[in-house]
Amino acid sequence: MALELSKEETLEKRKRLIGQSCRLFYSDDPVKIVRARGQYLYDENGKRYLDCISNVQHVGHCHPSITKAAAAQMDLLNTNSRFLHDNIVLYAERLAATLPERLCVFYFVNSGSEANDLALRLAQQYTQHEDVIVLDHAYHGHLKSLIDISPYKFRKLTGQKEWVHVAPLPDTYSGMYREDHPNPGQAYADTVKDLIEEVHRKGRKISAFFAESLPSVGGQIILPHGYSTKVAEYVRSAGGVFVADEVQTGFGRLGSHFWAFQQQGESFCPDIVTMGKPMGNGHPLACVATTEEIAGAFTANGVEYFNTFGGNPVSCAIGLAVLDVIEKEDLRGNATRVGAHLKDLLTKLQTRHRIIGDVRGAGLFAGIELVKDREKRTPATETAALLVKRLKEEDKICISTDGPWESVVKFKPPMCFSMEDADLVVQCIDRILTDELFKASTLAFFLPTVVMYNLSQLTTLISNMFLIHSTVESSTYQTTIFNSWTHFTKLLKYRSFTSSGVGINTEPAVILQIL
Repeated sequence: MALELSKEETLEKRKRLIGQSCRLFYSDDPVKIVRARGQYLYDENGKRYLDCISNVQHVGHCHPSITKAAAAQMDLLNTNSRFLHDNIVLYAERLAATLPERLCVFYFVNSGSEANDLALRLAQQYTQHEDVIVLDHAYHGHLKSLIDISPYKFRKLTGQKEWVHVAPLPDTYSGMYREDHPNPGQAYADTVKDLIEEVHRKGRKISAFFAESLPSVGGQIILPHGYSTKVAEYVRSAGGVFVADEVQTGFGRLGSHFWAFQQQGESFCPDIVTMGKPMGNGHPLACVATTEEIAGAFTANGVEYFNTFGGNPVSCAIGLAVLDVIEKEDLRGNATRVGAHLKDLLTKLQTRHRIIGDVRGAGLFAGIELVKDREKRTPATETAALLVKRLKEEDKICISTDGPWESVVKFKPPMCFSMEDADLVVQCIDRILTDELFKASTLAFFLPTVVMYNLSQLTTLISNMFLIHSTVESSTYQTTIFNSWTHFTKLLKYRSFTSSGVGINTEPAVILQIL
């Protein structure tokens, strides 16, 4: 058994031994997790956290059926796929049953990054072209080839390669074509058509359009209807193929469909599909599914493809067990029911809090976009970060943000997430946003006042307001006023930090952190 360390010892050793680019959640005060079960995580002190972001542990942390299958197969046989064994073909057969008939050839690997790298190779080998079209703010993996096609990464590093072309993110809330457009799917697809024509004018040719079926890092985006069908039409007419990245969204997370690309309609079928994170429920397992034609071109190059651990007996046994649990526990049905309930609660919350600009999602893939104002749709990045921090510290709820401005609070919990879990999360978000709204309105009124009045006048003004509000016949409101007394007096500190660049127009969340 591994040596048990204190949290401080673990942090010290990690800082000394692990590369600093490998970042932790909640880096200012990381949660040390020592065990997990279902949708819950437990720290070294036994405190329980509700996990709203571990979409890798798809059917729940440490599911007994998964751990049993892994242990049994490990006790029997584990070798590489050059030896003939049943599990790899049985698993491929089960996956094929969930996909359109033409996606019938499988390559097993160990991570979503490996799957996407292989998909890129397949596309370029089949088309004999190099250029790739990707969506803005996309992320497809950490390998060099994938950083090159991930605007989310390459804009921070070496920049855009000549063979990579970026199409607008089809965001109907903050993008160039919004919810009031008569046909945003067609309009966004036409931007891809224009990009293809631009590539051709340069004397280059397209190998692939490469995109997540639902952009996650882009901000939990639900693609407008008809978008993928039209893009596939344009790309194939140009000699390219359509690659659907299902690494984060596949295996029933949407509830209504097993694969997110199926949401675009029964007639739509990608040429290549990649899958990863949820496949092994925490065990490294990923895959590429493609057509016989594309696989044939890859074989024809005469170079063997071999992956040491891809498709090994233990990995495939785990993959089969995950599929069994999804079916036996009706986790797609749970995603549909709980996802609809969560979205309904968030939509009602939106009517109470103007900072919630948009509610979007499908099944247990959801997000709320926080904005400073609904008209301009200016991202409320700092408030989103503060919400995540307070949920962790006050309510033991793990959640995170995404999107171009990190202003989208995202929900991708294990598929066993319950109605009660959804109720709890939304209640806590409501409480925090109500608290922050009260503080923000206080700031909006008092910051100019702090400048105008001297200390004695300001104290009298606040005291009078306190006495008036305390007569209101609402115990909840009175409690809020009493609890805010310290906050009011802290506003007196305003004079001491205006010289540091903080002013009346500063977002309230930033000022509150200073206070």
